[in-house]
Amino acid sequence: MASPGTLLLATVLVILSIFVSPISGYWKPSRTRTRRPSSRRSWSSGGATWYGSPYGAGSDGGACGYQSAVGQHPFSSMIAAGGPSFFKSGKGCGACYQVKCTGNKACSGRPVTVVITDNCPDGICASEDHFDMSGTAFGAMANRGMADRLRSAGQLKIHYARVPCNYNGMNIVFKVDAGSNPFYLSVLIIYQAGDGDLSAVDIMQGGCAPGHHNDHGAPWMAMKQSWGALWLLQSNNGKPLQAPFSFRLTSGSGKVLEVTNAIPSGWTAGTSYSSSVNYAS
Repeated sequence: MASPGTLLLATVLVILSIFVSPISGYWKPSRTRTRRPSSRRSWSSGGATWYGSPYGAGSDGGACGYQSAVGQHPFSSMIAAGGPSFFKSGKGCGACYQVKCTGNKACSGRPVTVVITDNCPDGICASEDHFDMSGTAFGAMANRGMADRLRSAGQLKIHYARVPCNYNGMNIVFKVDAGSNPFYLSVLIIYQAGDGDLSAVDIMQGGCAPGHHNDHGAPWMAMKQSWGALWLLQSNNGKPLQAPFSFRLTSGSGKVLEVTNAIPSGWTAGTSYSSSVNYAS
C-alpha cells in the first residue's frame, strides 16, 4: 500500500501534466477558409428577336462583311445582328456573347454563344440591348424538340454576357476584297480569338519585320475602317502598294498582335490567306 505522501506526490504530478502537456482532442485551432475568386458570370438583361430563315444564318451575310462565312464553320449560323451598343458602327464585329432565355416554357435556360456579324439599327434595337439572332441561334436556346415553339414567341427577354471567342485552334484569316488592286487594298479580317473585335489595324508594306521600317523608310501605316470588318489602305503617291503585307492588330480591349507577311507577294483579289497566329482565347 502506498504511503499518504506517495499518493499526494502522484496527484500533484497528474495535475501538472494537464497544464504542461498538449491535450489531443479537446482543442483544435480554427481553420481559416481561403475565399476563391467567384467564377460566376455577370449577366445583363436585354431582348432578343430572330430574322431570316428559321434554320438559317440571319441575312446570310450582314453588315460586317463576313458574307457566306456566317453559315460555315466555325460560325455555323450561331450569329446575331447587334443593336448599337453591340455593333458599335462595325467596331463590334466579331465579338462573342453568351445569351440565354428563361421567361418562356420552351427556354432551356442554357446559354448559347453567338458572334456579332450584322447590324440591327432600327426599331426595338435602338431602345435597348438587343440581339436580332439567326433562326438557328434563337432556336438553340430552346429545350430539346421545342425550337419551333420558341421561335413562335418572336421576341424574348434574355440575359447576356460578353465572353472570349474560341475558334479551337483556327488562326486569323485575311481575305482580300474582290475590288482590291495594286493601288487599293481592302481586307476582311476574321476569326480573331479572345476579344474577337478590332479597334485599329496597322499595315507594313514590303515584308519588313514588324517594328522596323521597310525599304522605302515607311513605318507602320494606319488602315482605315472601310465598313464592318473590312479595313483598307490606298496608295497616296501614285505608286503601287508593295507586298508582302504585315499587320498589327489592336483588339477592342487594346491587346496587340503582329502578323508578319500575312498577305504574300503575288496576292490576288478575292483570295483568303490564313495566318499562322491568333490571339489567346
